[in-house]
Amino acid sequence: MLPRINFDPFKIFLKSQQVGGVILILCVIISLIIANSSLGQAFQNFLDTKIGYSSPNLQLEYSISLWINDGLMAIFFLLVGLEIKREIIEGELSSPQKAAMPIFAALGGMIFPAIIYSIFNFNTETNGGWGIPMATDIAFALGVISLLGKRVPSSLKIFLAALAIADDLGAILVIAIFYTNELHWMQLLYSAGILAMLILFNRFGVKKLVFYIIPGIFLWYFVHHSGIHATIAGVLLALTIPTNPEKEASPLEELEHIIVRPVNFIIMPIFALANTNIQFESKMLDGLTSPLGIGIILGLALGKPIGVTLFSWLSVQLGFAKLPNNANWKHIIGLGLLAGIGFTMSIFIALLSFSNPEYQVEAKFSILVASITSGIIGYLFLGSLNTKNNKKAKIDLESNTF
Repeated sequence: MLPRINFDPFKIFLKSQQVGGVILILCVIISLIIANSSLGQAFQNFLDTKIGYSSPNLQLEYSISLWINDGLMAIFFLLVGLEIKREIIEGELSSPQKAAMPIFAALGGMIFPAIIYSIFNFNTETNGGWGIPMATDIAFALGVISLLGKRVPSSLKIFLAALAIADDLGAILVIAIFYTNELHWMQLLYSAGILAMLILFNRFGVKKLVFYIIPGIFLWYFVHHSGIHATIAGVLLALTIPTNPEKEASPLEELEHIIVRPVNFIIMPIFALANTNIQFESKMLDGLTSPLGIGIILGLALGKPIGVTLFSWLSVQLGFAKLPNNANWKHIIGLGLLAGIGFTMSIFIALLSFSNPEYQVEAKFSILVASITSGIIGYLFLGSLNTKNNKKAKIDLESNTF
């Protein structure tokens, strides 16, 4: 077992997410350059290449892009699930007072974007994409706020991480409930049997990770063939991994420690490279003013800060929570702006929402525009607060000199 001394999973998670966010930005730029160069078609052909094994009894032959979106992303969702479970049991979501404000903020940040999107896309072919602007990209958001360094309170970074984790939980539920296609009950039965076995392992105190990982691979296979999106298997597996609030690191924390860096430094960049290869065309600008484009952009850039701020204020007024240390309401507004960086999860939901490639590309471009807009405005807004505070402190200091 890993000793708990000098091992803080949340700090490791937070730091890797921040660095991973910077790497993601670079991968997005690289992907866009490739897509709009002579290598664009060759790269797309590579992503469409099928690899794996297929037989009458076993189907594991898929395109590289599907392996990325359904396979590698299941590991990302495993990490998200581990983080959610650990934070609920022993971390930032472990008590009602700690959890109230991030959960309220995440809830508002999901409801308002979905409403705005639905208003603009009511009774259209794209009305099913209401889940797209609900998501916050934790790596990108933490990557941007990390660039501000000590200009923002450290408590604000922790609050943003907790908000994004609660937001991820909401997105997972939305995907599982609303973006599931035809169900295959026999595969679901096999999945339920494996899940029950994993729960029993937990109940009987099995600590070896191998007894969870190997069945988890089979769980992924059957969930993938059940009609429920395969990434949900990662979350289900995470919820069965043992943890505890004790000093000694638990199996859950060991697994999180093992996969947190590969997820943020390898898997997420690969996802960004594979799914941001948008070939720019003049008609894309028209797509920004379509119901789909307006719904996504306003949902993320406007709905997120409104929802996050309003519901955070509501949690404080009801006496459920209090503001993070050294933070004020302007900080929460800035945080809400950064929560409008949807990117990874938003693109993921967009791929589930539309089978039409044109809608997928239009949604990706709108998400990119909204995320860049939210990131820049949020960064400048939070940075300006620090400048104002420094000026005020300087004036106060000069006024008190003799």
